[in-house]
Amino acid sequence: MRLDSKLPFMDAVSETPGQRKIIHVDMDCFYAAVEMRDKQELRGIPLAVGGSADRRGVIATCNYQAREFGVHSAMATAYARRLCPDLKVVPGRMSYYQEVSRQIRAIFRRYTRFIEPLSLDEAFLDVTDTTLCHGSATLMAEEIRGSIKRELNLTASAGIAPNKFIAKICSDENKPDGQFVVTPAQVDNFCRDLPLRKIPGVGKVTVKRLEGIGLKTCKDVRALGEKECVRRLGSLGALLYKRSFGIDNRELTTQWVRKSVSVERTFPEDIPFCEQAEEPLHSLYIELERRMEKHAERRIKNQQVKLKFADFTQTTIERSSGSLDISLFSDLLPLAWERGHGQGIRLLGLGVSFRDDDVIAEESQMTLF
Repeated sequence: MRLDSKLPFMDAVSETPGQRKIIHVDMDCFYAAVEMRDKQELRGIPLAVGGSADRRGVIATCNYQAREFGVHSAMATAYARRLCPDLKVVPGRMSYYQEVSRQIRAIFRRYTRFIEPLSLDEAFLDVTDTTLCHGSATLMAEEIRGSIKRELNLTASAGIAPNKFIAKICSDENKPDGQFVVTPAQVDNFCRDLPLRKIPGVGKVTVKRLEGIGLKTCKDVRALGEKECVRRLGSLGALLYKRSFGIDNRELTTQWVRKSVSVERTFPEDIPFCEQAEEPLHSLYIELERRMEKHAERRIKNQQVKLKFADFTQTTIERSSGSLDISLFSDLLPLAWERGHGQGIRLLGLGVSFRDDDVIAEESQMTLF
């Protein structure tokens, strides 16, 4: 089903009246690519951006040479180095990556003002009403990728489809430095044999649960039927049934209401006793207060303490709160620690959730931790 995206007549997305045209652009190993671009000595070797192994850091991203050894994002740096002894790990430069991301977004704005950033390195673009490139979303994606390569010396992959769900899957089909198109006429066939693990939001735990009832592909979901999907899986079943036919009517979200603010710290060594976490709790609280200064007008709904234990399991406990109160965090800490059955604490996090209101936090992330 790989399409030659250089053939504009195949871009039925642009030819169907009233049909939405969505592009999902995903930078290729973004942080690592920026480092390789700027530092010649980092090219051609297994490279990762992340925390150091001796401080129990994790990999933020890695290049394709490192991925050949099984290294991937969110992996502990120490384990990544066991998989790839020659792995070069460099610290991230987040403020610099943010600046490069702004340059990429400026290229997007040449084609549309409807942009939904998912992170620094990926975004949805709605180009339905764009008349550039004769209205061809396929050609626009090619131009965007070409501009990123020419102006920033970085590569990007893209997916072009009638909705966000399919476009995001497509952007991963021809990585790196490629693109993939699914036209409206191809949606049904594309989705029929799609593995459920490729659906955004369906993680490893959910995949095992679905396989346990005989569901591996969208074809299996279709065969089960909508009523039975809902009976067995509830709202997840309703969503999977829609996705199995490629249905996704979500509009792009171009503004966000910030839901929460949080801080966290991973310790060089496990903290064996709850009482020893009080001192880092106080230092994290000071950092949380500093971050909250930007949101002084917001009303707090609750406070949370998050712990990750020695076996990498984690828990979050929360209580209602009308104002930031360090004593509440101190009260929640031992309650959360009890859930680890006496294990050492690997990570401590503090957070607050805001009450629902209409204050807009442009381009902010909605994840708590």
